[in-house]
Amino acid sequence: MKKKLYVALASTAAAALLLTSCSSSDTTDAASETAAETAAETTEETTDAAAGTSGKACVILPDSQSSDRWENQDRPAIQSALEAAGFTADIQNAQGDTTQYLTIGDQMLAGGCGVMVLVDLNGSGATVAEKAKAQGIPVIAYDRPFAPADYYVSFDNVKVGQLQAEGLLKCLGDKGIDPAAAAVVFLNGSPTDGNAAMFKEGYETTLTAAGVTPVKDESVPDWDNQQGGVIYEQMFTDLGGKIDGVLAANDGLGGAAIAVNDKNGVMIPVTGQDATTGGLQNVLLGKQCMTVFKNTVLEAGDASALAIALLNGETPAVESSIDIGGVTVPAKYSDPVIIYAANVSDVIAATEGFDVAALCAGDVAAACTELGIQ
Repeated sequence: MKKKLYVALASTAAAALLLTSCSSSDTTDAASETAAETAAETTEETTDAAAGTSGKACVILPDSQSSDRWENQDRPAIQSALEAAGFTADIQNAQGDTTQYLTIGDQMLAGGCGVMVLVDLNGSGATVAEKAKAQGIPVIAYDRPFAPADYYVSFDNVKVGQLQAEGLLKCLGDKGIDPAAAAVVFLNGSPTDGNAAMFKEGYETTLTAAGVTPVKDESVPDWDNQQGGVIYEQMFTDLGGKIDGVLAANDGLGGAAIAVNDKNGVMIPVTGQDATTGGLQNVLLGKQCMTVFKNTVLEAGDASALAIALLNGETPAVESSIDIGGVTVPAKYSDPVIIYAANVSDVIAATEGFDVAALCAGDVAAACTELGIQ
C-alpha cells in the first residue's frame, strides 16, 4: 500500500496594491512552481520509502540443526521466487535460539516489512506476529501453525503422520512381525510445535487401528537430535533392547535412534520425514525403513505466491482453512509422498540441484549403483 503526502502551501501578499499585474502574475507563478516542486519531492520521497517497506518480505527460519531443509531447500526457493517477482527477501535463521528469533523480528520490523513469513520456534513466531499485526503487516505462518496469523502454508501434516505409520506397518510386515504384537516406541517431535501434534495424530490413529499400542511414548524438546538420542537410548535400556519398531517423527530423530541401534549392533525399522540427505542415506542402507518427502518447492511456492499477492496489495484466494486457537485461518496445503529405497529417485527428480554425489558417498555408493541412482 502506497501512502501519498499532500503538502499545501499558503502565502500572503501584504503589498498587493503596490504590485503591477505583471509582477503579481510572476510572483504567483513562482510560488505555484515552488509549491508544486515541494509537493512532488515530498510525495516522491514518501512513495520511495513506502515502496522500500512494502516491497520487502521478511522471513524467519527456525534453525539448521533439526533439519537441513530450512537452509538447503526453503531459503533458496523462497528467495528466488520473491526476487523473480521484483521484491526483496530478507531471510534470516534464528538457529534454534528464541531470544535471537525475537531480536531478528524486532530488527526486521524496525527496517520495514511488507509481509512476514514466519516458521514458529517455541512460540516466538507468535510474539513477532503480534508486533507485526499491530503495525498492519500481514503474517504468513509457514510450515508450523500459530496464532495470530493471517495465512497458514504447510503440508497436510496429519497425512504425514499417516504415511509414517503406513511405512512402519509395511516394514514390520516385511520382517514377519505382527504389528498388533510388536513392541513399538514413539519418538515424537517437540511438544511446543503444533505440527508435531498433527504428525502424532496421524500416526497414532493409524497404528491404533492396526492394533499397535506404543510401549514407550516420549516427545523430544525443540526437535533436538542429541536429546532424542539420549531419550531413545534410555528407552532401549529400559526395554532391554526388545524394540520391534521406532516411530521417529523426522529424519533427524530417526538418525539419532539409528546411531543407538548401530552401537548395539541391531537393525530395527525406523521411520522419518523430510527426505534429508542423511535420512535418504539411511533408507538406502536399510537402517531407516522410510521417510516422507515434502516437496518444499511446492510449499515455498505457495508461501511466495501469497506473499507476492499481499505485497501487490491483493487479497489472495485460498481454498482451505485451519482452526488455530479457535480462529479459522485460510490455509494452503501440499501433499506429502512416502519414500522407500525403491523410489528415492523420485526425490532427486523433483529437487532442482539435488547433490547426488553427496547422497551416494561412502557406504551408500553400492546401494545407489544397485538402484541406478547417478
